Amino acid sequence: MGVWENGRVGDRTDPTDHSSVSQHAIITALQVVADWITSHLANGSNMGFELFRDRTDAGRRLAERLTEYEGRDAVVLAIPRGGVPVGFEVAKRLGAHFDVIVPRKIPIPWNTEAGMGAITADGTMVLNEGMIRSLGLSKEEIEQAAEEVRQEVIRRTAVYRAGAPPTDVTGKPVILVDDGLASGYTMLAAVESVKKDEPSSIVVAVPVASNGAARLVSPQVSELVALIVSERLPFAVADFYLEWRDLEDEEVLGYLGVKRDE
Repeated sequence: MGVWENGRVGDRTDPTDHSSVSQHAIITALQVVADWITSHLANGSNMGFELFRDRTDAGRRLAERLTEYEGRDAVVLAIPRGGVPVGFEVAKRLGAHFDVIVPRKIPIPWNTEAGMGAITADGTMVLNEGMIRSLGLSKEEIEQAAEEVRQEVIRRTAVYRAGAPPTDVTGKPVILVDDGLASGYTMLAAVESVKKDEPSSIVVAVPVASNGAARLVSPQVSELVALIVSERLPFAVADFYLEWRDLEDEEVLGYLGVKRDE
């Protein structure tokens, strides 16, 4: 009988040493799990919540929930940049007018990643009053931050419209589209701005929304259509897309140009 060295004699494995077997089994099991996850992601499923391949896929799926607006002279207003590919697919499916509306987050002065509300080009502003109270922001600080953002919104709106007037929405159903709702304040600013033009109804349509955003926006519109309303914390719209990237202004103009030329 040979002497066991490092758990082996020749090509034989020590039956009392399970380290190599266990390691192999773990690697094999992990590969099986990884293959299963990859397969399910490719089919738009992620162990309990749906995934969209990209914004085009999300827009096509969303459009199927909005077919009642086909042939009703509806206007789809997409929020740039990410909402534009989604809105484009909705407008194409419904045969609707397609345009953009440009609300923008108002950042906290010392943390530009965090928003305290949103504003549109016409000065419509909605604020997270609870956040403002907790931060102790003055009226002057809010107004200064809001005006800086509004000037950028005016600039971007001019770029996207390229001199064209905004689409008339008076007396028409308006469908506001974005690629998702996180806090909901940016969409709410768009809603309040559109209300001034007296459409027949306002529908907010998104592939995914946080539960908090859905509760914020839903009471303010005729209908909220969200394919997914998620209670996940932390919540990020990007988590529901297999492909997620920032769009450039040129891409937004491309979508608007294609639609206007049809």
